[in-house]
Amino acid sequence: MNTFVSEENMTDEKIVRIVKDSKIKEVDEATFGLLNDVNFKNGTIEVKVLSKLLDDAPEYSRGFIGIAFRIAKDYSQFECIYIRPTNGRADDQIRRNHSIQYFAYPDYKYQRLRNESPEKYESYADMGLNEWIQLRIEVKGDKAKLYINNQEEPSLIVKDLKLGNKQEGGIGFFVDIGTEGFFKDWKITEEK
Repeated sequence: MNTFVSEENMTDEKIVRIVKDSKIKEVDEATFGLLNDVNFKNGTIEVKVLSKLLDDAPEYSRGFIGIAFRIAKDYSQFECIYIRPTNGRADDQIRRNHSIQYFAYPDYKYQRLRNESPEKYESYADMGLNEWIQLRIEVKGDKAKLYINNQEEPSLIVKDLKLGNKQEGGIGFFVDIGTEGFFKDWKITEEK
């Protein structure tokens, strides 16, 4: 949705490459590659991601890459957790604190959440551009936890998913402005 998706070969592995359509200027939009035949409500989503900046990426690009989930069939709403790899090792503590982001489309984009609940929907984790990063999101009811690189403890905990505990839908691989995103080794485990 609003992206260019292709299959690439990288080190003899099949990888999915996703780039946001440059016509979409707003952030936190429906810019993801949708997985086929998935209807997800509760469970675990795992994927390895690698983020690069495009040659024409604006200065504020951060390598935005992540997972959209519970995507409505008409794409009108979804939940999303993404990372900003350039922030993970920035020499600025405020940027580091904004390495991970949760948002809910369309009404709870990052800027609104940051303004209304500073620090509640963002967190820090060690990460960087041009390296594979393991993401695992556990979703149950109106709660989600993000684990990075197989850590035992979550890097972000969201206890009030904005679309509530009844929302269900598709799963997509999310990218935003200036990002060339690569995805591999995904696994979805649904909880009944």
